[in-house]
Amino acid sequence: MKSILIKNARIINEGKITAGDVYVKNGRIEKIGGVIDLEANIIIDATGKFLMPGIIDDQVHFREPGLTHKSDLYTEPRASVIGGTTTFMEMPNTKPPAVTQELLEEKYVTASQKSIANYSFFMGASNDNLEEVLRTDPRTVCGIKAFMGSSTGNMLVDDPGTLDALFSQAHMLIATHCEDETTVRGNMAIYKEKYGEDVPMELHPDIRSVEGCLISSSFAVNLARKHNTRLHILHISTKDELDLFENTVPLKEKRITSEVCVHHLYFNRDDYKRFGSQIKCNPAIKEKVHQEALFPALLDNRLDIIATDHAPHTWQEKQGNYFSAPSGVPLIQHSFNVMLEFYHQGKISLERIIEKMCHAPADCFRIEDRGYLREGYWADLVIFDLEKEWQVSKAQLAYKCGWSPFEGKQFKGKVETTIVSGHLAYHHGALDDSEKGKRILFNHDQA
Repeated sequence: MKSILIKNARIINEGKITAGDVYVKNGRIEKIGGVIDLEANIIIDATGKFLMPGIIDDQVHFREPGLTHKSDLYTEPRASVIGGTTTFMEMPNTKPPAVTQELLEEKYVTASQKSIANYSFFMGASNDNLEEVLRTDPRTVCGIKAFMGSSTGNMLVDDPGTLDALFSQAHMLIATHCEDETTVRGNMAIYKEKYGEDVPMELHPDIRSVEGCLISSSFAVNLARKHNTRLHILHISTKDELDLFENTVPLKEKRITSEVCVHHLYFNRDDYKRFGSQIKCNPAIKEKVHQEALFPALLDNRLDIIATDHAPHTWQEKQGNYFSAPSGVPLIQHSFNVMLEFYHQGKISLERIIEKMCHAPADCFRIEDRGYLREGYWADLVIFDLEKEWQVSKAQLAYKCGWSPFEGKQFKGKVETTIVSGHLAYHHGALDDSEKGKRILFNHDQA
């Protein structure tokens, strides 16, 4: 593998910004220093630019197998590295769903052949596959996913006995989608009776309501506390849920952790008027009061991780009415740009962005040798120009679905270079997928 020397960078890592060089050899960071004078196959001058660890996105839906007309394990990882994400963890609600060890392993094989980014896949829980779930290897699999609320793929786990057994016997992290099914179905019936098939899209947060989120999240937290389970609740979208999480101990010591997604930070209920089904997602984007409560919770560490829940559908699919337009938004190519916009607005520092998008996922999931710029760690690196202004266009999108709610948006700050496990995967607009990403490993025994 080629060696890479990055010169004159402003390095963002572990809460500090320092000037220096980084030398990469055999896929790993060999040396970090002020001035490094070593021979290298590739030399990159990063004068005036920032260098950070690659982003780790702990929640994506790349739709392979079975739904590859929307996206796949070739296209979406390419979009990921263009946006600075070097590692992803993908969800099991594919077709067929990853609810057996054999189906799960097939996804790893496919990724090893197609993905330019590093990868891991969640094992899917169902109402009747507990024995299969408990066979999951915590060393090579990021976690167990339980849909405690139905979403794309119909993988609802709603049997109380199954959930209690899962939480009591799981020997690794359980990640949950929390929306109470009874509440959602009851709300849907009310609005369908009132509007028929013409339910306005802006009523999505009333149907998939704050109450539904809180009931389900509270249930999951109570189960985890009862059994001392390692629980990670995905895509928190309401202020009401924030009291479920504490911030008095370091992330590595937490048994119950949380995630917030960029679209819940960026959009609120008022945006349905402009975007309609484009921003229909589960859990729903809610009122401004909830949006505004998420940022303080992120900064005070009640919310641990920033992710995307990248979930593409075709433009044609999204043109349906409330009941037929599927939930999900393509986001991963611009998640870092969204956070840089918040930086330019003075809402968050660069150091905290890197903490929440790079360090925290590595700590939460106990990822081995990634998420930080440290000698001996895998070289997942991103160089970006903080001041570069540019506009999102359809032609730039790497998503297979071919659309984004950010089309036409002017961003300030742009990824110039992405290195994945020591491979120069993206540089000044050019992708090189001659080498694939790696299957990430975990130290769950630290949990």
